Amino acid sequence: MKRLHLPALFLIVIFGITSCVQAKERTVTNDNKDMSAKTDSYWKEKLDPHVYEVTRCSATEAPFSGKYWNNHETGEYRCSNCGELLFQSTDKFDSGTGWPSFTKAEGKAVATKEDRTHGMVRDEAICSHCGAHLGHLFNDGPQPTGMRYCINSASLDFKSSKNTEKK
Repeated sequence: MKRLHLPALFLIVIFGITSCVQAKERTVTNDNKDMSAKTDSYWKEKLDPHVYEVTRCSATEAPFSGKYWNNHETGEYRCSNCGELLFQSTDKFDSGTGWPSFTKAEGKAVATKEDRTHGMVRDEAICSHCGAHLGHLFNDGPQPTGMRYCINSASLDFKSSKNTEKK
């Protein structure tokens, strides 16, 4: 697996944190017009400032700093902005990158678009429901999919199976 050198990673994190100044409203095509029509001021008021920076401004958390990178519980990972089911814990793996990584998303919950920021070409992973920036998708993951959804913890809410079984 190809890993970024520390200086390159530092630049990604720094540029990601400052990218909100240049952020534009996302337009997401989906069946729920209410979520895709929410304004930037709505999200700014609704979300914790860190979650807002990551999910609405495409910032990146520092590696090994997010609350879910080392989570091994069984359950579901949902969008921290809208609650949409994105990933199952059974599809999570340790990529060694310091971010939660998954081999596949739930159905069509995650959309992608080309990201040419910071002198790289990557596939940005976005919540199909509300347009939140989740992270990036790479083709260096384990089989059977060969994919690695590298996701910021701030873009996720975890629902333990222990909590859902009691309902």
